[in-house]
Amino acid sequence: MKKAILSCFAIILFMVSCTNGERILTSATGSIYECLVVMNNPVLTETQLATLAEHPLLQSNGSAYSEAVTHLYDLVSGVMGADMPCMPQMESYFTLTHVAPNAFDDFLKPTRNILYVDINPNQYTQTKAKMHVDVWSTPQAYCHVQCPSNDEFIAWWLKEGNNIRDWFVRQELNRHAKFYKHATNREGRTRLIERIGVDMWIPEDYMFIMDTTFRLAPPSLSAGEDVDVLWFCNNKGPMRRDLVVYSYPYKDKNTFSLPYLNAQRDAVLGRIISGSVAGSYIGTEYKVFPPQFRALHVQQSGYAGEVRGLWKLYAGEAMGGPYVSHTRVDEIFQRVITAEVFIYASGQKKRNALRQAEAILYTMELPQEVNQIADIQISAPTN
Repeated sequence: MKKAILSCFAIILFMVSCTNGERILTSATGSIYECLVVMNNPVLTETQLATLAEHPLLQSNGSAYSEAVTHLYDLVSGVMGADMPCMPQMESYFTLTHVAPNAFDDFLKPTRNILYVDINPNQYTQTKAKMHVDVWSTPQAYCHVQCPSNDEFIAWWLKEGNNIRDWFVRQELNRHAKFYKHATNREGRTRLIERIGVDMWIPEDYMFIMDTTFRLAPPSLSAGEDVDVLWFCNNKGPMRRDLVVYSYPYKDKNTFSLPYLNAQRDAVLGRIISGSVAGSYIGTEYKVFPPQFRALHVQQSGYAGEVRGLWKLYAGEAMGGPYVSHTRVDEIFQRVITAEVFIYASGQKKRNALRQAEAILYTMELPQEVNQIADIQISAPTN
């Protein structure tokens, strides 16, 4: 027994010495896009409800899963658990679990994503949010909101809630991207650099499908210009994931407008992707959930136009699904670069798969960015 105890003690000392004083964190618990919300949940007063009467959180927004806002936690879940835009079925940004602060014990602390709302008039005089990573486990995202009163938290959350949610989303995207860094399709990346002039961490299970150049025709707004296209696909299992990257000359100041990007997408993807029925082609769904545009900051100083929408197959089978694209400008070679991922998974939930594919877009590195992600030399694209 003494020998066993001494052996265990020696192993512990060895582990501590090997970390050079650094903490050893356990693996985070929970699945991707799950978040634990730690907060008390008082009933909203009539005055507070009257203040919120016209706010979108108290509207159904067309969701069959929307619930009445009666308690403070309902405001948080209305943002963190809101329906993602442009999805073929209702899927929330995060799957939430709620506990009171006195139930937040050592068993729950390793949770992957934690939002802790601490309202205490005796301790705080103003509202602040502090973001941390890898506090009790890894990978972990932890946001601690400190606030002096319920009223101040309500006002602050209505203003900043979307930003808090976006921070948690970005942490998940970063985790996916880091995984791709160590499991990339090196041949595909080389093709992308040679054809388009950009680098991306293309996952190793995305197979090369097409490398081509063709001239855009009407109704493309860049009719008469050459477009370079690369297409990759992960078709393993019941779910299909596609990545298409294409570029064309940057000549129009209206490039970063939704109508322009929609027209270019339809012109390019409709040319290269079809179904099994002759004459079918892929296009954008405009009637059910029209595409949405927003500006993003990517890499260290880059700007991207993000478009989310639904794709469908025209003149063919009943097929469709969600897509996300990032469009940026190659400032050195004056090219517009669009990278898009789209998903096909009939009858399945698509949030996690779409987000995992979307993370690839954030790894795109243009020539003006000095090897922020690449270990392959970037040079001028070949035409």
